[in-house]
Amino acid sequence: MKGMELARAYYEDYGRALIDGPLAAYKSAIAVGLVGEGSECFGYDDAFSTDHDFGPGFCIWVPQALYDQAGAALEAAYASLPEEYLGYRRVATPQAGKRVGVWGIEAFYARYTGLARPPRDNLEWLRIPEDFLAVATNGEVFFDAPGLFSQWRAQLLDFYPEDVLRKKLACRCAIMAQSGQYNYGRSMARGDGHAAYLACATFIQSALSAIHLLNGRYAPFYKWLFRSAEDLPLFRASVLRLKALAETPDSADHGPEKCALIEAVCTDIADHLAARGYTQTREPFLQVQGEALIRGIADSRLRAMHIMVDK
Repeated sequence: MKGMELARAYYEDYGRALIDGPLAAYKSAIAVGLVGEGSECFGYDDAFSTDHDFGPGFCIWVPQALYDQAGAALEAAYASLPEEYLGYRRVATPQAGKRVGVWGIEAFYARYTGLARPPRDNLEWLRIPEDFLAVATNGEVFFDAPGLFSQWRAQLLDFYPEDVLRKKLACRCAIMAQSGQYNYGRSMARGDGHAAYLACATFIQSALSAIHLLNGRYAPFYKWLFRSAEDLPLFRASVLRLKALAETPDSADHGPEKCALIEAVCTDIADHLAARGYTQTREPFLQVQGEALIRGIADSRLRAMHIMVDK
């Protein structure tokens, strides 16, 4: 059983009764769901995921003021639920931290954004790591009486402001140009396979991030980047090329093939940037695309930053 399916079933069988019974006095302030860290929140869990921090459970979110006042009672009520359900028992590890249970809404979002409210300024948006935003907006909300948790979630899912998106894309373009279009080939020509390996890996990770940005999706933690990109509607051919890059050895025999794959990905991104009006050129060398993106930023603080800064 997938983790999200398990969480919803556990909520339907036990959570509803908890909220309508012992927690009825707080029902109007409660939201319930499963959002946050863990492969089950992204829908990527499999048989290997059940070895730790997997099992029946869900999150209860309440306004921070209520949590500060009644958090102990809420936690005690949640802890009274059965530990085993449908043959699963949650084994929590200290390394994973708290993944289910009762949260103050402000504390939950601050854990990932560093803010006790939704970001309002371009610099605030820029400072939040993409994978943290992916974590804060994944999963499902099963119930939200006041709507506060879902409202905050919706503001984050509206994605980056235009200038922040341009700045991030400019950074990705510059890194892809440097690592893939410039340093990979030079490293191979020198016979420096170790540098070539790192250049290729850097290119792949930056390209996957750019593909997420252009799809209006937050890129998750690195181990799920390919898995997430497979579900995106744009750049399917480029994702296949990036997979081929990852699977092809960095050898003299394969060097030209990998350089061609890199150029094909860069051309695809350059064409897309121009087609969407982000830039006025289809130049495939992505340093040029990045510089054009920077020039289009209205916020002088972002425009003045080094092209490779994105946090």
